[in-house]
Amino acid sequence: MRAMPRAPHVLLVVENCSFPSDRRVWLEASTLRSNGFDVTVISPRAEKVDTAAHDVVDDIEVHRFRPPRETGTAMSYAVGYVVAWLKVARLALRIYRRHPYQVLQACNPPDTYFVLAALLRPFGVRFLYDEHDPAPEVYAARFSRPRRAVVSMLRLLERGSHRQADHVLTVNDSCRELLLSRTSTPADHLTVVRSGADFQRLQRVPVEPALKRGRRFLCCYLGEMGPQDGVEVLLGAADILVHHRGRDDIQLALLGFGEQLPALRAMTSDLGLDEHVTLTGRVGSDTISRYFSSADLGLQPDPYSPLADLCSMLKTIEYMAFGLPVVAVDLRETRRTAAGAAHFVAGTGPDAFADAIEALLDDEDTRRRMSAVGEARTRGPLAWSHAAEVYVDVVRGLVANGAAPATTTARPRPVSP
Repeated sequence: MRAMPRAPHVLLVVENCSFPSDRRVWLEASTLRSNGFDVTVISPRAEKVDTAAHDVVDDIEVHRFRPPRETGTAMSYAVGYVVAWLKVARLALRIYRRHPYQVLQACNPPDTYFVLAALLRPFGVRFLYDEHDPAPEVYAARFSRPRRAVVSMLRLLERGSHRQADHVLTVNDSCRELLLSRTSTPADHLTVVRSGADFQRLQRVPVEPALKRGRRFLCCYLGEMGPQDGVEVLLGAADILVHHRGRDDIQLALLGFGEQLPALRAMTSDLGLDEHVTLTGRVGSDTISRYFSSADLGLQPDPYSPLADLCSMLKTIEYMAFGLPVVAVDLRETRRTAAGAAHFVAGTGPDAFADAIEALLDDEDTRRRMSAVGEARTRGPLAWSHAAEVYVDVVRGLVANGAAPATTTARPRPVSP
């Protein structure tokens, strides 16, 4: 009896966030799995959450490595990337020997896995490069005095990734325009696949008054807590609202983790906000659904930088999916994404955020209109289903022909402002 042919196999590599915590990679992996692909993911372990070195999540095989500790310096990042690369390469080769894959998808940062792709190319493995965030802009956003030599090296690695890739994905049109301007990638080999809300994992649940701690309003932040994320601005805004304007009806919930979390906890206590601010640490989709279902506003304090201006913030899309009006710094891609679902703050100081939060909380009619706009956009032009079709077409093209279909016919319809 002849053996049935195995499904095409895709290996996804993500180094800067664990799986399934990385919500974009989760969407991609689960979409491939539901479309008949075998999917394996390599990701770092997250402390106290992803403890298993080998796991299966919804029929997706996951191999996790323990990332090296970083001190926040550029040197520690460089050493960490080298050590992580060696661990990933070892796992990738071991997986290939056991179950050969036809496509290696590397999600940046970092932009170093084109070297692994080159080693695998003689075996017929195609390289799909998913550029989440341009690395030179990430570096400039994290360090106040970026070194020109480091920026040049990061651009060299980015160009190497593009040259080695059979196809390149990016997250929005702003990133696509930037990458076309500084790499040699042909336009028909660079496809926009926007991230979207995962309505299977994030679903509205009954309101939990306990999350508001007896207060009328709940404002939420979700995401990374690094030096470039501006979360401390929200604590400054809370201090103004509570202690200077006497607003005892507002509760702030900060959902997420990162190197700034200990400093944010200390700042909360120093400002006397322990009763008004909840810092949850790392959370899963169930906790996110609970908080967002009970919240009144979603907050995006990311200050302007060349990187932030390019980013389509997934947290903003998820706020909108739950009908939360958004208060955000006025950034190019945030405006394209949120449009009428957001109140845009011109400055990045706590006073400007406090003014915007207070104005929206005191205007229920405006909040209701913004909520309707947000929900309609996340279920319409921003729905993952549109991007998923494009993404699967690209991967199928790589498996079948060694080249993906042209973006001129495969890209999703543009997101109107």
